[in-house]
Amino acid sequence: MADKKIIAVVGSTGAQGGGLVRAILADKSGEFAVRAITRKPDSDAAKALKALGAEVVAGDSDDPAGLDKAFAGAYGAYCVTNYWEHFSPEREGVQATNMAHAAKKAGLKHVIWSTLEDTRLKVPLTDASMPTLQGNYKVPHFDAKGQSDKAFADAGVPTTYLLAAFYWDNIVKAGMGPKKGEDGKLVFALPLGGQKLPGIAASDLGKIAYGIFKRGASTVGQRIGVSGEILTGAEIAAKLGHALGQPVNFYDVPFATFRAFGFPGADDISNMFEYQARGGADFLASRDPKLARTFAPDVADFDTWLAANVSAVLVG
Repeated sequence: MADKKIIAVVGSTGAQGGGLVRAILADKSGEFAVRAITRKPDSDAAKALKALGAEVVAGDSDDPAGLDKAFAGAYGAYCVTNYWEHFSPEREGVQATNMAHAAKKAGLKHVIWSTLEDTRLKVPLTDASMPTLQGNYKVPHFDAKGQSDKAFADAGVPTTYLLAAFYWDNIVKAGMGPKKGEDGKLVFALPLGGQKLPGIAASDLGKIAYGIFKRGASTVGQRIGVSGEILTGAEIAAKLGHALGQPVNFYDVPFATFRAFGFPGADDISNMFEYQARGGADFLASRDPKLARTFAPDVADFDTWLAANVSAVLVG
């Protein structure tokens, strides 16, 4: 490791960070080594990364002093937050600021900040056609990240801004897979507003991030939005049906109906899809599958992801 540049990875046991850790470790002849930062270095997930060859250290984005230690001596860092852990955009903003300040103190040469759009720049809080949430946000898990871009810029940290698309993993892990209707037929239901959906395997974000680090300083200051494939809801349903061996129909849920489902974050998710639908072609262009593959040629399309995950697709 002594002759390699260290990339410190926040969220190393999560999907994005874990994908980056594994991508770095898989490239034995590459110029980078990896430092996996986790709040629980004794967890099974952390031990698995250590067994693969990662340096595993304790670190918490809520703890500035701990971040300072975790970033010290590194060349670069991958910075990510998990809104869904606590549902607090304010806490997410503090975490991002802590990481930006730690990166500055450590003198990091390249940071990738996993961000999203601040939707209020296009749908202001005064726009009553989309509900305002938590008093100050339209799409809290987007807005908090987009607002936090300023923390990295103000700190003078050389940052590349990486924007993800809808995780296909949500079909398995968030209960968004096909469900049986009253007639016994399978239905895949999301509020897409008649628009296509850019999607990606969460772990592929890590592969793309590694490609960005390898590309180097030329990406600093850029906003790089990626996806694995862009599909209509009907196309997703058809592919699900083919993989499951039975027809799956698509139902485009009205935004207001989805918000009323009442599960934690339903209003946030519905507003997210509405924001994407309002963006139309511009939003689709901001999540470019071709661009993704310039950084990681093996980014999966939906069929490839589905082939590897069909056994876990939940059918209600």
